[in-house]
Amino acid sequence: MVRLPDMVCLPASLRSLAACLALCVLSACHVTARTANAAEAGSGACNEGIPELFKRVSPAVVMITGQSINPYRLQGRVTRVLGSGFVIDANGLILTNSHVVFGLQSLTVTLDDGAIVPAKLVGADPIFDLAVIQITKTHGVPLPTAKLGNSDNLRPGEEVIAIGNPLGLDQTVTRGIVSGINRLLPETPLSLTEPLIQTDTPINPGNSGGPLLNRCGEVIGINTAIVAEAQNIGFSVPINLAKDVLPALLKDGRVIRPWIGFHGQLIGSDLRKLLQVPLVDGLLVEVVEPGSPAEKAGIRGGMMELSIGGASMLLGGDIVVNLNGAPVNQPDKLSGIMRALKVGSQLKVKLFRDGKYLEVEYTLPERPLLPGDLPETGTFAPPTPPEGRSDISRRMRR
Repeated sequence: MVRLPDMVCLPASLRSLAACLALCVLSACHVTARTANAAEAGSGACNEGIPELFKRVSPAVVMITGQSINPYRLQGRVTRVLGSGFVIDANGLILTNSHVVFGLQSLTVTLDDGAIVPAKLVGADPIFDLAVIQITKTHGVPLPTAKLGNSDNLRPGEEVIAIGNPLGLDQTVTRGIVSGINRLLPETPLSLTEPLIQTDTPINPGNSGGPLLNRCGEVIGINTAIVAEAQNIGFSVPINLAKDVLPALLKDGRVIRPWIGFHGQLIGSDLRKLLQVPLVDGLLVEVVEPGSPAEKAGIRGGMMELSIGGASMLLGGDIVVNLNGAPVNQPDKLSGIMRALKVGSQLKVKLFRDGKYLEVEYTLPERPLLPGDLPETGTFAPPTPPEGRSDISRRMRR
């Protein structure tokens, strides 16, 4: 499983106003769906006992072990990983976390009947921490599969259970509730937001990649992170997000995203009044990624750090006023613009710099895997664990 800093997911400790605003927006986006489905979820409540549910679903849950060798080290060259996953196709497709399987040289899967079979990586996305691996059917018999549910139906307080292999103890079941939904993590660029499910279901190292189930035995999340210093604060990737990403992982082996090349946070009238500096409403560019199209276009990032109420920002960079003619002064507008961008499309950026407006334009290439996505630089979804750990400790976020 994974370890997060104790500041994670508490609103007062979110890195920026942008993350807080994005959380509110995503929560609002799901209010209608949750309200519309509340009656359905209540009327369709399942009364199957947990022992029976576990007996029915656990055959689809597997243990994943992996290994990699670093040829550039004289000591600690071998890294081993332990995690969980679940079969989603009778022909041997398994859904799990990227940090359990990505970047490893060998993978094996232990099935419910004890059979140990080799596996290969089909596709992985370290940003959303999702991956698909493939095994061969044993004796030609179709494998038991887990049924995928609808995470948009979740409500805080609903009972959920987790099945996995904590600390290598195979086929362990734990129970809890949904503590919260649409949790956004700090350090998350607005173009890469990922709302998570918060749960108090006990999950531990080795549970990574295992299913979070509702009382109907449907997978509604993939267990992916815990706050080690807290009491039962864990996070799961919503299964609906996994279902959206799955076709890309199967077809391309990765998620293809446009590379915007800069990130920052929204500023508005309240912040301008507080700072009393000549700013305009828009997206304050804090960082321009090296080698990105934004850097080549001459967009400037911030140079001076300012802390306000425990949150920090980098001042001195450009302020993006609009993208492709659309204003970016509201989180919902910005999210809509980001979702509409595609690889190969043109991006027109109107900037405010030194009291003047200017425009730049560039073509969006595919976003590569950046150093911040990898574990050595503190990422949300590292491909390999530190030495001496059976699973991965990671901080949230990209």
